[in-house]
Amino acid sequence: MNEQVNRRNFLRMSVAAGAALALSPTQIHAKKNVMSAANLPKRTLGSRTGIELPILSMGVMNADNPSVVRAAYNSGIVLFDTANGYQNGRNEEMLGEFFADKPRESFLIATKVRAPREGNLAERFLESFETSMKRLKMSYVDIFYYWALDKAEQVNNAQILEVLDKLKKDGRIKHIGLSTHSNEPAVINAAVDNGHYDVILTTYNYNQKIHDELKPAIERAAKAGIGIVAMKTMAGGFLDKEKTKKVNTSAALKWVLQNENIHTAIPGFSSFDMLEESINAASNLSFSDEEKTFLAAANQEPSLYCQGCNTCLKQCVKGLPIAPLMRAYMYNYGYHNPALAKSTIDELALTGDPCSGCTECNVKCVAGFQVAQKVKDITRLQYVPQEFLV
Repeated sequence: MNEQVNRRNFLRMSVAAGAALALSPTQIHAKKNVMSAANLPKRTLGSRTGIELPILSMGVMNADNPSVVRAAYNSGIVLFDTANGYQNGRNEEMLGEFFADKPRESFLIATKVRAPREGNLAERFLESFETSMKRLKMSYVDIFYYWALDKAEQVNNAQILEVLDKLKKDGRIKHIGLSTHSNEPAVINAAVDNGHYDVILTTYNYNQKIHDELKPAIERAAKAGIGIVAMKTMAGGFLDKEKTKKVNTSAALKWVLQNENIHTAIPGFSSFDMLEESINAASNLSFSDEEKTFLAAANQEPSLYCQGCNTCLKQCVKGLPIAPLMRAYMYNYGYHNPALAKSTIDELALTGDPCSGCTECNVKCVAGFQVAQKVKDITRLQYVPQEFLV
């Protein structure tokens, strides 16, 4: 028995040290008052939805304490974004519990489901939706996203679109959406051409190198009446694994919201301080001298944010899914969210050491990542029991 306990303790400590699996990010300061978001600028989430809402919404991904959700709701934030896979479903369950006694017209809920990798796509996609609805304890969700698309052909998946159209017709979802973490311009343009989608949730931050393509795609979608929601606005949270260079979150959020085609943003605040900082930033989008200095300097050095350009796919002799692995690395080291990092890795169905047999890595990352080392660091999470990461 002692040997088993010691082994557990050893694993827990070694994972924390070797993979920077920090304590829960929701070690919250108790504050009596949080600034009001009710007076923030409002934008319409595309003419297809007609929804007017504050330019600041809540990404619930990293929050596991309903007190933060309560503070956000009481401050006047309206849209709360979750997903089927966040915290193994506990994220949706927390929202379901919190909103159970709230007037349904006083909030908006968005959730997401990935397309299954095998089996009957429509059937399994619908099963995941039903699971989400049970957790949320709701008869409908306001936005339902087809999750994490990176190819134009995924946008046009006939089986998934049939399910989405039926759910909307039946009133189970109010608005059909998709989310994209990489190859965003192509995915967004495909969504505009497709005509089914009411809302797009896209990565959008100061650190991306594809603004010349991404901004016109976002503008085109907005002009077509599609609501645009920005995620990954903090570009990883930190510029380095050691967390010595923090992203200026106010500057990062202001940069995103200065684009009027971004109708709202969903930074993942998980404490009262982060909530207050986000409200402060959204209430005045003018940059301070300090924020200007940060943005000018940060663009000149690597960060934890993967560009999702997929250039690495052609270089990797094994064709590894490097972009989602780098996203998992960011979740763990930048966002203090090892559970989400592990679930991202588990979705990839890797086995063993992905880089085994390679004596030298051929990948030359455009963002300067040491890809082989990062893959080695983050894929260790696949061996860690989920309960250690809660």
